[in-house]
Amino acid sequence: MKKQFFAIIFLLAGFTASAQKIPYTNCDKCWLPDSLGNHRVIVTFNGTSNIAKVIIPWRRRDNDPEGKRIIIQDAQTKRKITNVKTVTINRESGEIVFESTSGKGTYYVYYMPYKNEGRSNYPKGVYLKPENTASQDWLSRVSSATNVQTAMVKEFQSIDAFNSFYPMEVIATKAETDALIKKNSSTAFLVFPEDRLNSIRMTKDLPQRWIELGPQAKYTGTAARGENFAFQLGIYALQNIQDVKVTFSNLTSPTGKTIPASALFCINTGGTTYDAKPLTKTVNVAQGEIQALWCGVDVPSSALPSTYTGKATISVVGQAPKVVSISIKVSSKTLKDGGVSEPYKMTRLGWLNSTMAQQNTVIAPYTPLAVNGNTVSLLGRKIEVNSDGFPKQIQTYFTPEMTEYATVPNNLLTEGIHFHFINAAGNKINLKSQGVQFTKKEAGTVQWTAISANDSLQMTVTASLEFDGFIAYTVKVKALQDVSLKDITMHIPFKKDYAKYMIGLGQKGGYRPENFEWKWDVAHKNQDGAWVGNVNGGLQYSLRDEKYVRPLNTNFYLQKPLILPSSWGNDNKGGIKIADDGKAVLVNNYSGARDLKKGEELYYNFTLLVTPFHTINTDFQWATRFYHAYKPIDTIKDAGATLINIHHATAINPTINYPFIAWQKMKAYDDSAHAAGLKVKIYNTIRELSNHAYETFALRSLGHEIYSPGKGGGFSWLQEHVGDDYIAAWFVPEIKDAAIINSGMNRWHNYYVEGMNWLTQNVGIDGIYLDDVAFDRVTMKRVKRVLTKDGHPGIIDLHSANQYNKSDGFNNSANLYMEHFPYLNRLWFGEYFDYEKNDPDFFLTEVSGIPFGLMGEMLQGGGNKWRGMVYGMTNRMPWSDGADPRPIWKAWDNFGMKGTKMIGYWVEDNPVKTDKAKVIATVYKKAGAVMVAIASWEDADTDFKLAIDWNKLGIDPTKATITAPEIKSFQSAKTFGLNDRIPVEKGKGWLLIIK
Repeated sequence: MKKQFFAIIFLLAGFTASAQKIPYTNCDKCWLPDSLGNHRVIVTFNGTSNIAKVIIPWRRRDNDPEGKRIIIQDAQTKRKITNVKTVTINRESGEIVFESTSGKGTYYVYYMPYKNEGRSNYPKGVYLKPENTASQDWLSRVSSATNVQTAMVKEFQSIDAFNSFYPMEVIATKAETDALIKKNSSTAFLVFPEDRLNSIRMTKDLPQRWIELGPQAKYTGTAARGENFAFQLGIYALQNIQDVKVTFSNLTSPTGKTIPASALFCINTGGTTYDAKPLTKTVNVAQGEIQALWCGVDVPSSALPSTYTGKATISVVGQAPKVVSISIKVSSKTLKDGGVSEPYKMTRLGWLNSTMAQQNTVIAPYTPLAVNGNTVSLLGRKIEVNSDGFPKQIQTYFTPEMTEYATVPNNLLTEGIHFHFINAAGNKINLKSQGVQFTKKEAGTVQWTAISANDSLQMTVTASLEFDGFIAYTVKVKALQDVSLKDITMHIPFKKDYAKYMIGLGQKGGYRPENFEWKWDVAHKNQDGAWVGNVNGGLQYSLRDEKYVRPLNTNFYLQKPLILPSSWGNDNKGGIKIADDGKAVLVNNYSGARDLKKGEELYYNFTLLVTPFHTINTDFQWATRFYHAYKPIDTIKDAGATLINIHHATAINPTINYPFIAWQKMKAYDDSAHAAGLKVKIYNTIRELSNHAYETFALRSLGHEIYSPGKGGGFSWLQEHVGDDYIAAWFVPEIKDAAIINSGMNRWHNYYVEGMNWLTQNVGIDGIYLDDVAFDRVTMKRVKRVLTKDGHPGIIDLHSANQYNKSDGFNNSANLYMEHFPYLNRLWFGEYFDYEKNDPDFFLTEVSGIPFGLMGEMLQGGGNKWRGMVYGMTNRMPWSDGADPRPIWKAWDNFGMKGTKMIGYWVEDNPVKTDKAKVIATVYKKAGAVMVAIASWEDADTDFKLAIDWNKLGIDPTKATITAPEIKSFQSAKTFGLNDRIPVEKGKGWLLIIK
């Protein structure tokens, strides 16, 4: 399909000759872009010779057109013309001589051909270099020709509308720009109001469109009642200008009706941060550069149809302000949704400043915090606060089975968490506490402060505990006089029973080493803390700089690593030692020697996360069966699945992390699934954002707020339209979806929350599938609130590839994402997790989710179905050939897994054990029967005998049978005697029924 646009393009000779209209058109899929590029010029030749010359006024935004190949094709034969000579190639125009192989006719000039190199999902678009293919004989004839006939440019053409440069990337010439500057030499900047559908894209070149229209002092638009209407004010700096600000007056109708100034905004100069703090942005524009100011007016639905006028005043430091008249014609049409169902109209820009779901209300299944004296109770846990503000004791109320709450608490600490201050002589400096003061007691948050001091040091502690068990500490240490210190340390003294396992600080999840030492290395390692604990009680902690910024993850850590805390790191003098003295396990977080001057302050900030978060929901595990692919509803239902995960790069969710392109199709699919009794979740996260996002260039106008700085490159579209200063991310070749890496914590999170709410309420999604997470717990809580609002299920599952590698900074996925675990329903820790070579403790801590109140599934290589069942894990459809979960689902149903009690091998009094240390058993118990999952970690085929506590099983051994039901690709049917030795192959196991 061909679409056509017209632009005034001037002929060569300074572009001052009479104008002609050369159309810009799109010809969808008319050629293969990966060999010829995305752009061509259609040239017609009516001469009589076989030598043609064409002068192409292409006005290109790329900086090195002379370094890119020109390919000319005969339109009639589709053959490449080899006899080509480039005379002059620059950004403004190109003069090319070529052999007119068909005489009179049409020729195609492809001027940005490229090829993709590297990995298909992370391509490197490489533009082809110029080549010399013309014969010497032909070149000689060209040089001797006295009257080379001219071909005419018929149209500029792009492979599709999405790749078109028209109108905002067709550059003004230097002569036009110089003339504009000369004409306006007395002013510091010019203003070019622009329509919302013409996103300002270039920052260093004026669009030719602006030359034609000229600077304007008025913007006129048409909006509906209730519409979130957007427009742009383009700033072109003739001098360096600083601190650009925009203020608005009321908009007033001829009858005196008003749209208040408070309804107008500019996203570039201010707003609201992702964590609900006021944001003021400083906008400076260098001489010769362009800054788009994206503005909006939230037209009240009560506004009467009329034309409302007012003013936008643009001010900069040291210069006279400019006033732009704003005229908005409000029609009689009313938009109940603000127009957000049509995001291509930029109606969602206000979402960037949203505070939706910010109030820290308690999210199910958590319970309101309760304060009794200095003890705070929360779901399954208690924290007693000492007079110095640190935890005196941390308790959990979970049984080892993790299926119910205990009546007797588990004390995690041998004594309170505390700081030590050691002077240069090696003596302890004692601080006297003034007592703890609780400053906030709300259902979702409890806060307290404490001050401890002597004549040389003062420590001010501020802490905040949230309903899920997260504690944030701000610890300010101030020198009251000059002081030399040998060390400042924080001790976490664990009871040995609750320091059995460890994840983090370079340690693979599993048993905690008896003695351990670690040093900071933020340049290479995303490591600042660890989880230490047992299945039914543990503690994650993280040491933070006062200017902590969440680093990038998933292949991009090295491009934005952690900040070395000036306190804890202390120029790499700091570190962590863990020592087991037989009675306790001391985690010693030290910072090393330093001198403090009077008045100097240090922040020893840290966070704590008390685990588990809740009991495990085994019935959800057995009943919720994932189908992770976009397939017909009947196909999925027939497979026995109950929940569909819709990935990106599908017909109803085509673009990555921007599920708004095909939302009508998505809604129709969701409605069909719901009618069939199935639930639907979609892929949508924050880390990278599709280049198809309608707001791409509005977000780019915010500098590095939304997008990370980087070296650019990647897929051709990014290079041609975004230009530079970005990080190219995931690419889907089939639909040419090219993502850009987000910068971290920013206002896109506000948009994300609003988007999730809109999809839940209007499209009917039942949750989201997260493919790694690049946002923090603030955003996660907000997302969970909007997903579960009004009775929606709000199911969230998290997939992660193993993060323990160089690109990801050698962190453990479970440690990296633990702050999100309170709000997840399932883990899918799959890619690069080795299910064959790792021991049971690794499965338990890094993959299963059980010590945190979660359950999981496997992925890499199909996992190990026998070992997985020891943790209640299987696979999801239709991933991994040979790992089809349906036979195990059928075995669950035949046994009746609903309502069973899971008693894992980690439970000391598990009623079913084996006589082999590396052959382990987990029991799924119900009245009169149990299913026993057996898995072997022995180095070779072996056999084992069951050791059964019949009283605990509640089964009469004289009437008991032990059978292995037939399970396809898992085991053959077999019956065993109570005292039989049961064979087991290396790396495999059994599902046995005892009843």
